[in-house]
Amino acid sequence: MKNRTSLSFVFLFLFVAQGRAQETPSWTYNGVNDYRIVPNIVYSTANNYDCKLDAYIRNNPGRTTPTVVYIHGGGWVAGAKESSVMGILPYLEMGLSVVNVEYRLARVSLAPAAVQDCRLALRWVFKNAKQYGFDTTKIIVTGGSAGGHLALMTGMLDPSYGFDIPTDWDYAGVEPKVAAIVNWYGITDVKDLLSGPNRQEYAVNWLSNLSDKETLAQKMSPMTYVRKGLPPIFTVHGDKDQLVPYAHAVRLHESLTKAGVPNQLVTIPGGKHGGFSKEEMTKVFAAIKEFLKNNGIIESSVH
Repeated sequence: MKNRTSLSFVFLFLFVAQGRAQETPSWTYNGVNDYRIVPNIVYSTANNYDCKLDAYIRNNPGRTTPTVVYIHGGGWVAGAKESSVMGILPYLEMGLSVVNVEYRLARVSLAPAAVQDCRLALRWVFKNAKQYGFDTTKIIVTGGSAGGHLALMTGMLDPSYGFDIPTDWDYAGVEPKVAAIVNWYGITDVKDLLSGPNRQEYAVNWLSNLSDKETLAQKMSPMTYVRKGLPPIFTVHGDKDQLVPYAHAVRLHESLTKAGVPNQLVTIPGGKHGGFSKEEMTKVFAAIKEFLKNNGIIESSVH
């Protein structure tokens, strides 16, 4: 099964690269020759469930590479890392390494399990940085919807907030920190989705019958952790989003700005929950590249 999965990823990667050949032949060459894929690495086991990730590694001998930790969406109740493969391609085109993460969904473990898993995945990246050539000073965490929420939580938390699972890994007192967060229409206020006009069934299901859900929801909300010193945060959100209120992005942007955190909000006029047009996506990724360049995470020579 592992070999079959590996081949599937390779064939998909090559197919997409070849499909772009006339537009960007240099990227086709880079995709085929400059990357290797290591699928289904178990980074944690909890509740008899193996949490896995796929590593798309830039072959860059003697050098380290800025690396994206990509977290899939699905309202914490659905989704899979395999379904997000197309979403990582723009980052591969930038020449970055990518770690595509899965985590425990609600049917396996309720909140805060997904947050704990993603924090462990980040620790895995730092623990294995030397082996895979990850540049630990230039780690970007990204995701969409619930993945955007988890990207924010992964990048904004520190051990003092009590969500990190104790491990036997020795980091010599250095806590893994990310260099930037790219948030695609992520939930920033979980409590807002439990009741009232913005109630969403996926959020209710994630907390299910847990006691004191409102308190836990507040602890699960990125808005709770806005403070000075956070990494730069880029947010994109449609102002007609039917699943995650656009107000979540606006409030986050305003709070980050007030706290002095470098951040940018790109609004998609009339945009719903993803599904943006080719022109809109082109503009968004151009803005992401510029944001990462301006914050010293990728080189200005990246096209």
